[in-house]
Amino acid sequence: MVVGAGIFVLPGVVAAKLGSAAIIAYLICGVAVSLIFLCYAEIGSRVTRSGGSYAYIEEAFGPFAGFISSMLLWFGWGVLADAALTVAMIEALSIAVPELQEPMWKLLFMMVLFTFIVVTNIVGVKSGVRLYVFNTIAKFVPLALLLVVGTFFINMDNLVITEWPSFANIGAATLILMFAFSGAECALNASGEIENPAKTVPRGIFLGLGSIFILYLGLQTVAQGVLGAELANNTEAPLAVVANEVFGGWGVKLLIVGGVISIFSTLSGDILVTPRVIFAAARDGNLPKPLARVHAKYKTPYISIIFYAFMIALLALSGQFKVLAVMASGSILLVYAGVCLSTLKLRVRDGAPAEGQFKMPGKAIIPLLSCCVITSMLLQLTGEEALGLLTLMGISSLIFVVQKVINKKGLRAR
Repeated sequence: MVVGAGIFVLPGVVAAKLGSAAIIAYLICGVAVSLIFLCYAEIGSRVTRSGGSYAYIEEAFGPFAGFISSMLLWFGWGVLADAALTVAMIEALSIAVPELQEPMWKLLFMMVLFTFIVVTNIVGVKSGVRLYVFNTIAKFVPLALLLVVGTFFINMDNLVITEWPSFANIGAATLILMFAFSGAECALNASGEIENPAKTVPRGIFLGLGSIFILYLGLQTVAQGVLGAELANNTEAPLAVVANEVFGGWGVKLLIVGGVISIFSTLSGDILVTPRVIFAAARDGNLPKPLARVHAKYKTPYISIIFYAFMIALLALSGQFKVLAVMASGSILLVYAGVCLSTLKLRVRDGAPAEGQFKMPGKAIIPLLSCCVITSMLLQLTGEEALGLLTLMGISSLIFVVQKVINKKGLRAR
């Protein structure tokens, strides 16, 4: 879920800011993500019901905080980011199929795409996971091939750091990379359907993020080593340019196909797990009750799955990748902050994790360090992004109040 379309463009974007010193941002981001997900590992082994970040924050701070986090998670991060990815997928495919630039064909493509993913996930978690595992293998093949073969084309002189970047540029590059590392928390939305979550959640987080860090660092090294200073001039499809140098023309096609598969993989994974946040909020009475319905045969939250996919498609019709990405950018950081604070709250309220649950070292040190890292990254946001976040939180608060009023009236009517 973490390895989406971002890695296919980020090596060039980071190089444009830091040059050959790009590895610094990866190391900083790797440490930051490790701190945050140590908190996820502990609280994920303690709170095992479905809902992920929403369930953790709601458990620690109550329904209102939980609802705000659920809106930030499934709408601010999930829907808007997936809509942006859908736009990116259509733009990439339209190079080979120009008809997709026409509104009618674009709509038809999205209908077929989301119908397939929705039906697969309604049939059950196992079928959704099978689709996701297949997609994951398909998107990793071109990346792994480029990583292994590209190593033999590296010019070591291109990896020498000739100029130390400014603190501001390091901060900006780390912020961009932070979003490339985001997404692992979405897998925890289905915690209620995970076998032995106290052990499975920490193991999955650490093995997954460790592998991703190695992959990202390796691809950045290959891209920098092959292209050198020219990497900074290729911010749209840098890995495709590297593939052209390593494999020739067919390598470019391979990476483009890999990018499309990667986006499809991310969409199918998000539609597998993020609707569980909507389901959990509706189950707790914070969203309309129909969203908490479970399919009689397949035992999956089918209304939430359909609703989530519909919202993605609706917003993707706007075709505004940048606007959608801007709104999604700060939401996940606020959710991370909420989870880190929730970890602290549960330790104060319930004591240290019990026997068999994951316990991170240092007591309050790691959650506090995580909050400091998140705050420093939030300070990198523009005024437009900050205003968008405040607006989303304001609308979420209004929805929460209205839903509570409706729930009270329903109780009185009985």
